[in-house]
Amino acid sequence: MVKMNIIEAIHNAMELQMRENPDVLVLGEDVGPNGGVFGTTRGLIDEFGEMRVIDTPLSESGIVGFAVGMAVAGLKPIAEIQFIDFIWPAADQIFSELAKFRYRSGGLFPAPMVIRSPYGGGVKGAHYHSQSPEAYFAHTPGIKVVVPSNPYDAKGLLISAIKDDDPVLFMEPKRIYRAFKEDIPEESYEVPLGKANIVKEGYDVTIVSFGAMLHVALDAAEEAEKEGISCEVIDLRSIVPLDIETIGTSVKKTGRFISVTEAPKTAGFSAELSALVGERWIEYMESPILRVTGYDTPFPFVLEHEYMPSTGRVLKAIRESFNY
Repeated sequence: MVKMNIIEAIHNAMELQMRENPDVLVLGEDVGPNGGVFGTTRGLIDEFGEMRVIDTPLSESGIVGFAVGMAVAGLKPIAEIQFIDFIWPAADQIFSELAKFRYRSGGLFPAPMVIRSPYGGGVKGAHYHSQSPEAYFAHTPGIKVVVPSNPYDAKGLLISAIKDDDPVLFMEPKRIYRAFKEDIPEESYEVPLGKANIVKEGYDVTIVSFGAMLHVALDAAEEAEKEGISCEVIDLRSIVPLDIETIGTSVKKTGRFISVTEAPKTAGFSAELSALVGERWIEYMESPILRVTGYDTPFPFVLEHEYMPSTGRVLKAIRESFNY
């Protein structure tokens, strides 16, 4: 076992997969000698060379387009977008091409590739380095969307994503890139996509979250425990595929449901979770389905901690749900 933070775990996953499979390669802006803006790919070019660690022009459309061609040709590219806020020049490549290759070819041309990108607020990045656009991609059939919340999952989920036969958007919560370390196996291992993790068991309120917000939800659940409210906290790990079974089992036990996400409220993934619970398990509910989210505004700079869900906001929702 070795202690790693999320950055180190992601680096280790890529390193191990590149050693195991010569078809795995990395491409993106400054991923070579500079090691990326956060240092995630630092040192890979020294071991694998510039044919497998490719510095690209500043062109997100080009990065994803090159990677799609490589994937269709049988390689396993890992494309890095420096900040997910800048992924939109590649939107047509992702939505119109990457997501549809396998379907339109009847399975003859899968496009097994990973797009890695840091997302979210909490780092004083203002509105061009703080967004959480997971709902846009979850709305697009053909793409899997994975969001780790801790180093162990980051390594295991990324290895699973690299080995998967479908394209995966791997969203990395930069707010907690270096926030803490965990003991992680040095060898390769997989965390299955589409299997949520119950990180805290409880029986009064179900709280569902992912990425950096998972820790906010946990903090609020610990505070609620002091007031005699038992919360079950679920880390989704991936939102596509979604572990519906784990959510349903918990909701039927607690009769209460809160989702915690940092994207804007309207049409965010929290809305999908709310609809899912309402459609399937409304007869079990003891109180209204609640969402704790960001606000329907551009992401603010000075007021980012007012914008993002906090322990206090989640705790307020827990009390409201429990005391309804």
